[in-house]
Amino acid sequence: MLALGIRQSFGLYLPPMTVALGWGRETFAFAIALQNLVWGLAQPFAGAIADRYGAGRVLVVGGACYAAGLASMALAASGTEFALSAGLLVGLGLSGTSFGVVMGVVGRAFDDRTRSAALGLVGAGGSFGQFALLPYGQFLIDSLGWQWALAVMALSSALIVPLAAALAGRPAGFGAGGALNFSQALAEARAHRGFWYLTLSFLVCGFQTLFIMLHLPAYLLDRGMTAATGMTALALVGALNILGSYAFGLLGNRRSKKNLLATIYLVRAAAIGVFLLVPVTALSVYAFAAVMGFTWLGTVPLTNGLVAQIFGVNFLSTLFGIAFLGHQVGSFLGAWYGGYVFDLTGSYQAVWLFALGLSLVAAGLCWPIDERRIERARAPAEV
Repeated sequence: MLALGIRQSFGLYLPPMTVALGWGRETFAFAIALQNLVWGLAQPFAGAIADRYGAGRVLVVGGACYAAGLASMALAASGTEFALSAGLLVGLGLSGTSFGVVMGVVGRAFDDRTRSAALGLVGAGGSFGQFALLPYGQFLIDSLGWQWALAVMALSSALIVPLAAALAGRPAGFGAGGALNFSQALAEARAHRGFWYLTLSFLVCGFQTLFIMLHLPAYLLDRGMTAATGMTALALVGALNILGSYAFGLLGNRRSKKNLLATIYLVRAAAIGVFLLVPVTALSVYAFAAVMGFTWLGTVPLTNGLVAQIFGVNFLSTLFGIAFLGHQVGSFLGAWYGGYVFDLTGSYQAVWLFALGLSLVAAGLCWPIDERRIERARAPAEV
């Protein structure tokens, strides 16, 4: 809740920080894009450490990096300093405190019949963070200014460190993962075509969610709406995603996970298309936010559950971390490309259309994924 809720609030800082510091939107967007790329690149390593030594110590290091990055953001006076704080430090912090590490623990603790619902509940917790911490962040900005708001957020994120005690200890050898060692598990995933389809479709999810999270408040300001409308829209995304994450988690126990993923992307394509066609009003913004919110993080428990279903749970944090790298490459592109196109053209229209097209591509990638568990003729020898 803390890690994802605070991260979802960064779009609120784009207008006041760029105005106060004289930056273009691309400067701010590049740092957040870098954050997501660092998060994605570091996630497989954080997941591998958690798989081997336990999630608790990874969460402690990640929480410390997160708090340090937020505090440094408040003091950044140049684009380079902002990239190092918001990009590098917060990105490293997120890699140790978010989906890949926490869901690996949960995925190992439940069997195939209940795992997807449990993962959906974790995703709902992250969504509740967005719902709760967006108004909290906007209140801090309005009351204290953006610098002190970031300082308070840094103190809030530091709570991750003591909360890590709940996930302390080495992981137990649970689940049908076979006797694969680390290198064999990676080779098995690399040879599985569906794993790459899943990773590429996850890239689209990252592009869409980061573009909307970061640029929607500024887009709405450009269209004559208020800052409160943008904050409310993002909070509504979080609120509906509490329901959506858990609902898709439950559905993943009963229905084809790949088909549910394809459905999510088709619904997003329709939502973006309608949003672009109708006039921008508070009602249309909130309706768009509600539909996107319901599908927002529904991809995460389904993707994590699909990895566990196909490959087993022994290296779940590692393999999901690799798939999540695809998501974060998309996040980098969505955050940076949005700022780049706006600074170049003065409009986000081309990015919205690109996001719509990517939804259709992602739906097409999900349909052919082979969901069957890999059958291993014999347990490979230990090395």
